[in-house]
Amino acid sequence: AATTPVRPEVLAAMLPYFADEWGNPSSVYGPGRRAAQAITRARDTLADILDCAREEIVFTGSGSEGANLAIKGVAQAAALDGKRHLITSGVEHHAVLDTCRWLAKFAGFDLTEIEVDEHGTLDLDQLEREITSQTALVSVMYANNEVGTIQPIQDVVRIAHERGVPVHTDAVQAAGHLSLDVEALGVDLMSIAAHKFYGPKAVGALYIRRGTRLLPQTQGGGQERGRRSGTENVAGVVGMAVALARAQDERASTSPRLRELSSRMLRELPRRVGGCRVTGHPTRRLPGHASFVFDGIEIAPVLLGLDRHDIWASSGSACTSASSEPSHVLVAMGLSREWVFGALRLTFGIENTAADVDALLEAILPLVASARPAMAAASAVS
Repeated sequence: AATTPVRPEVLAAMLPYFADEWGNPSSVYGPGRRAAQAITRARDTLADILDCAREEIVFTGSGSEGANLAIKGVAQAAALDGKRHLITSGVEHHAVLDTCRWLAKFAGFDLTEIEVDEHGTLDLDQLEREITSQTALVSVMYANNEVGTIQPIQDVVRIAHERGVPVHTDAVQAAGHLSLDVEALGVDLMSIAAHKFYGPKAVGALYIRRGTRLLPQTQGGGQERGRRSGTENVAGVVGMAVALARAQDERASTSPRLRELSSRMLRELPRRVGGCRVTGHPTRRLPGHASFVFDGIEIAPVLLGLDRHDIWASSGSACTSASSEPSHVLVAMGLSREWVFGALRLTFGIENTAADVDALLEAILPLVASARPAMAAASAVS
């Protein structure tokens, strides 16, 4: 869930654009035209996958940039008509949550954060109550990065569209595992990032439905039809298209296998370790995603111990795992302090096997057992 390695075929597709095909895609000379053609082919690939027009795809530098462009761009355009109300949820990635809070703090917007249940699922009844004639945008993630819960995006869209409100979804975590058909989902904006589906880092895309009013957040050369200025990352864009095409083509075969691995982990770890609870929805969750909380432990020593076994896990969002603050996602789900500092997130990839689950279970049991006395001793001293 944190990131993925670049697939060999993705790297091979990117390599020419680091050296031989070095042209600036905005230039009229030969290498520039070839670079522009490569971007057009990549844009067409994404448009086919998303079932949208090529003009509705904007290339960005990350999922976070895409979320910022979507939320700030739509909010600022709506403010010209006097609409200054945003709706999101309390379990969003910080790229969404902090952007909405920034607009509330510095740009005069009202912000409503919809509550979630104990599984992290959005309260649709509250969403319906909170939408007003002043609501500029609803932004709800497709699937949660920390606990894997898949949100009822089509229901969110139905409720919002009945009141004429556009919907943005952060699909960064979902892009390698779920359908990205924007016509079926109904969303007006959708952001993704390549490094989540075996593509390169520092490149992403934002789908913007035709007719959606949005003010650009970067001024300059007018690239991406004026919506995101700056010379395009040609190699990154090419790699992202190859990676997403492969991920979506293989989804039918990889998802059941990943779900089998994570389901076994979700079943076995609480059975073998006392004071361990699964977080996230029991069934409506991303394949390959397993998340837990342990009662009365600090998870950092466990993560370091797993690292010594070449097992790489995190305590929550990898973007903010170094923070000493408890996970805002788990807090929003109603977990107490005794649980939230013992959060563990595990995600399985395309190269993982059942033997990796065995090795993980064998490694983690003694680590959790030793972490409990250490935590108790630290609490006694303090």
